[in-house]
Amino acid sequence: MSIWKKQMKIYKEFIGFLVIGFIDTENGLRYIYESFDIPFMGNVWVNWFGVSYFLFFIYTLICSLFIKENANFFRKRMKSIVFWVLLIGSTYAIFIPFVKGENPF
Repeated sequence: MSIWKKQMKIYKEFIGFLVIGFIDTENGLRYIYESFDIPFMGNVWVNWFGVSYFLFFIYTLICSLFIKENANFFRKRMKSIVFWVLLIGSTYAIFIPFVKGENPF
């Protein structure tokens, strides 16, 4: 597979996770926050990015552990420091409203 095809596949994955994350944020996270009396307002794009990246992390974890095709690619991604820093940031964006009682973004 050429480099361009691999990069297009990666871009499609990113866009796909952004779309799925948006749907999950609007249809799931909104109701979870509101059930805990946390208003879902402000810069909710931060929560959207957090959900999207968290789903991307789960996908990468499953692919690196269970899928044999392109396993080295996913394992290299798991070794990246930026990958883990973004995971910490996305987890913070999702769960800090439960601690503060409001969406601080």
